[in-house]
Amino acid sequence: MARKIQAIRGMNDILPGQSSIWQYLESTVADVVKSYGYQQIRFPIVENTDLFKRGVGETTDIVEKEMYTFEDRNGESLTLRPEGTASCVRAADQAGLLFNQVQRLWYTGPMFRYERPQKGRYRQFHQIGVEAFGMASADVDAELIVLTARLWKKLGLLEHVELQLNTIGLASERETYKAALVDYLTGFKDQLDEDSQRRLGTNPLRILDSKDEATQTVLDNAPSLEEFIGEESQAHFDRVQAILTANDVPFVINHRLVRGLDYYGKTVFEWVTSHLGSQATICAGGRYDGLVEQLGGKSTPGVGFAMGIERLVLLLETLELIPEEAKASTDVFVVSLGDEAELASTVLAEKLRSEMKGVTILRHCGGGNFKSQMKKANNSGARLTLILGQEEVDGGVCQVKDMQTGDQESCEISEIANCVSAKLQLN
Repeated sequence: MARKIQAIRGMNDILPGQSSIWQYLESTVADVVKSYGYQQIRFPIVENTDLFKRGVGETTDIVEKEMYTFEDRNGESLTLRPEGTASCVRAADQAGLLFNQVQRLWYTGPMFRYERPQKGRYRQFHQIGVEAFGMASADVDAELIVLTARLWKKLGLLEHVELQLNTIGLASERETYKAALVDYLTGFKDQLDEDSQRRLGTNPLRILDSKDEATQTVLDNAPSLEEFIGEESQAHFDRVQAILTANDVPFVINHRLVRGLDYYGKTVFEWVTSHLGSQATICAGGRYDGLVEQLGGKSTPGVGFAMGIERLVLLLETLELIPEEAKASTDVFVVSLGDEAELASTVLAEKLRSEMKGVTILRHCGGGNFKSQMKKANNSGARLTLILGQEEVDGGVCQVKDMQTGDQESCEISEIANCVSAKLQLN
């Protein structure tokens, strides 16, 4: 017997039992972003490696350690996209959608990072991203955050998440702060964790994100970024806070929140939860006014966020917030006995599919006695089972059984759609 081929570690199958939950989440997100005027964009999963080196930053963990990079047959360096913002900017700019234009875009799809797989963190993972271009004002930052709050409310998650907010100012302000931070931390280098020691010479702001307790203790007396924020950046940040407060979106200021990608400036934010252990962040983003120009386009302000689908699904499951209708895959199961009834059942099922949009109808195929067919109907999770035998065919009727109560009644075939709608309470 040939050896079975297994999935690559950290790259998981999404099986039928879970795909319906994903569809529920994705459709909920689509409804919310559409209500704010965002349009979907789709782009390839493979990009030129330089896109991420220039966009994400060569000294970030993603570029240094996590990218899936390879050479194609022409010797060109290609990378499976590790995040979506750089690809979105590349696609929109290439299509001429950005300069002197306002664009509200969103996307969804797989991303790839080579890291240690664990619950809520995978090598192929899926994100939903939302990006706004051409608007430099603080109200756009706030609108995106209010949008996420509306999504959490719709999903039942709002009371289980916390919004953390910060400003990392302009590039010049960050450079001044970096120098002060490095000067301070150099005196405590031997007390820093290994990653932070490495970052001291490459990306010192990321040290603020360290989860190491000893490093955080050292940081307690370090210079604070807020001390280096200028009037323009502070005014922008104050306006974001005012709009969030006016819209009843609570937040906490986290002065050590910097985000892990080089393109961010001014507003940064994360939605975190205490229900997923170490994988606390479920949505994160901020402003990136220099990214489009950095990738070769005309200067264009931008702001956006991304959320991890796997973590959101896990959170919904952990908190038991998935509605029953999102789990059910079958509404109506059709059972038939005898050749004529089987033929009639195909016509009946097609009639229902034509007259009842959005209702899932599963017709039993492959024969079998009445008992075995009813067992399959019960296992399908269908709310109703339609039963056709020779007697029903001759009388132009169908037996309709409520699988929850066990009640059964006869219904005219000509009225079957109305009968099923009433029992499913669709009207």
